Amino acid sequence: MSEGYAIELYFDPALENQVLKAWNVVARRQISTHLIEIESRPHITLFSSPFIDPSKLESVVKGFASKQDPLPLSFGSIGSLPNDDNVLFLAPTPTLPLLQFHFQLCDAMKREGIEIGEEFRPDSWIPYCPVAEEVPKNRMAEAFTVLRDLKLPVAGYAMDIGLVEYSPVRELFSFVLGGSIES
Repeated sequence: MSEGYAIELYFDPALENQVLKAWNVVARRQISTHLIEIESRPHITLFSSPFIDPSKLESVVKGFASKQDPLPLSFGSIGSLPNDDNVLFLAPTPTLPLLQFHFQLCDAMKREGIEIGEEFRPDSWIPYCPVAEEVPKNRMAEAFTVLRDLKLPVAGYAMDIGLVEYSPVRELFSFVLGGSIES
């Protein structure tokens, strides 16, 4: 049984490889292998919900993606969320195009009657790309030290948007940004 669904923003191959390097460094140090184990892919989560009709989202996401261009991204810092999941992440520079992209997606979903939870509303959303989850508390400092050795910033483009079911992660669909709406 699924824990939920998430709309994720995916990167160009070069940027994806930079994020995977961070995942692998943390895994080699045996700090966290969770993202690898659940078969995730480097991403920024735009929306998540335990209850959603995937077929309702597909047309919204497909139409939205067709009107968007690839989105420039730059990850320049590392951070952690104040929750019990012990997530470490790369933080994208919160550019106006990134924030507008998220706002427009939320707007398109609201027009279709899809409710957006508090943490994914445009005025409270924190964009981030997870690099380690479920890090033992006594290893958080070590994980930060390992990630600080990455050569930041890393930059590239968001190229695709998709819906996944988790956990483990299973992609239900994805669309190329700026791609044709014809299928």
